Amino acid sequence: MKILLSAYACEPHKGSEPAVGWNWMLALVKQGHEMWVMTRSNNATSVDAQIREHAIPVNPVYYDLPKWCRRWKRWPGGLYFYYLIWQFGAYLRAKKLHAAQSFDIVHHITFVTFRQPSFMGWLGIPFILGPVGGGEVTPQSLRQGLNWSGSFREMIRDLVIATARFDPLMNATFSKASLIACTTRETKERVPHRFHAKCMIMPAIGIDTLQWTASRSSSNAGTNFLFVGRLLYWKGVHLVLRALPEVQRHIPDARLRVIGEGKDGPWLKRVAEECCATPFVDWIPWMAHKDIVNEYRGNVAFVFPSFHDSGGMVVLEALAAGLPVICLNLGGPGIIVDSSCGIVLDATNPDERAVEKSLAAAMITLATQPGSREFLAANCPRRAQQFDWESAVKKLYSSLNITAEQLAAPK
Repeated sequence: MKILLSAYACEPHKGSEPAVGWNWMLALVKQGHEMWVMTRSNNATSVDAQIREHAIPVNPVYYDLPKWCRRWKRWPGGLYFYYLIWQFGAYLRAKKLHAAQSFDIVHHITFVTFRQPSFMGWLGIPFILGPVGGGEVTPQSLRQGLNWSGSFREMIRDLVIATARFDPLMNATFSKASLIACTTRETKERVPHRFHAKCMIMPAIGIDTLQWTASRSSSNAGTNFLFVGRLLYWKGVHLVLRALPEVQRHIPDARLRVIGEGKDGPWLKRVAEECCATPFVDWIPWMAHKDIVNEYRGNVAFVFPSFHDSGGMVVLEALAAGLPVICLNLGGPGIIVDSSCGIVLDATNPDERAVEKSLAAAMITLATQPGSREFLAANCPRRAQQFDWESAVKKLYSSLNITAEQLAAPK
């Protein structure tokens, strides 16, 4: 089929949203589809280099707003306004391109959020939305230990999620979609019920397990625990910091390695000081994605107690590298990780301190029971393989009910 992929974020050798756009495009190419990908102009250098180097049969289409519009991103919430206008401009560009190319399908893949509309459904051809997430809500019990900024941001997020179903642009996007893929059941429940018949649940993220074979974690795990990600309050790093002194009492040389940067970094470092965890924490600046590969080796476990990650690419990477994961039963990580490859903790306890104790107990168990850890580590790559990119694409496109008459209809 001839497919137009709308991917605002799409770059090679990146994590998070850019990885989703790039890898969905690659997986579609590998399955023999004739591909066009529309993305931002500032992605052109890295995308074109990879296309040339690996002779990837894809047609990139670059679009961006005028440079003076970029100042909008500096406003509070300005990125989303910029993104909305970009989406409309991208649709106008796609409309002209469709008149020349006659696409069979248009697929919106990034941003991966159900709260931001796409106008691609107006092309009048089968339109796939997603997988999209963002409908997950932080339990009230896990808001007890947040700073005032985090609590305020959660309140605003709750309001945005609650009102998304009344957004006329989102309702139009859902209405035009032939298929709506939601990353979690929570996100599906946020989609108006009249559209549920065309919803399915599947993760937006995937993994190329072959590239992680060389970085498999060794059985000699040491006493280090690892977190990789942005330093934001909702990633739950503060819970690990508060659990760390208890872990250190049982394992005196235990350490937490935190790789990442973010606006809540200063607050997290204050939390570490307040709970006397600072001596046991290594704060490591963010590094290029290609350099993170080897960081998964030599650790007891990957600790990722995120509150509302719809995906969790680093979780899949840790599993592919053979590193057991400790997470909460929330969002994407709570779906990806099971008892075969990690420890999933109940986050519904009304006492946040109980969650911290559960985190400490899980960390102590994996550090002091090598047999249990080795069992989980051996199963991690197998679990990751269930989420490879090509399987995700096959699952999504096999669910799209398009008749031969629809494909043959005038476009």
